[in-house]
Amino acid sequence: MALTTDDIKQIAHLARIGVDETTLEPLRADLSTVLELVEQLNAIDTNGVEPMAHPGNAELRLRPDMVSESDQRKTLQEPAPAVEQGYFLVPRVIE
Repeated sequence: MALTTDDIKQIAHLARIGVDETTLEPLRADLSTVLELVEQLNAIDTNGVEPMAHPGNAELRLRPDMVSESDQRKTLQEPAPAVEQGYFLVPRVIE
């Protein structure tokens, strides 16, 4: 579907968008290209194709929920200036 500059002005008016005269031609070409792509998509026969809620409806493969690393809390907290009950102690910033 080829659009004219008058079509672009009417669309811009309906959308309440200000469009310069200098940008009408590039905008017309871009919108015409988009509408041509939509026409190509509409021409495809989709009978018998089950609709999807999302293109990512594929089933995810999950790995087993198993611990893969050892507990290194004590080793990692040794250089900390202050630790209490396994947590790093930091200065209070909000009173």
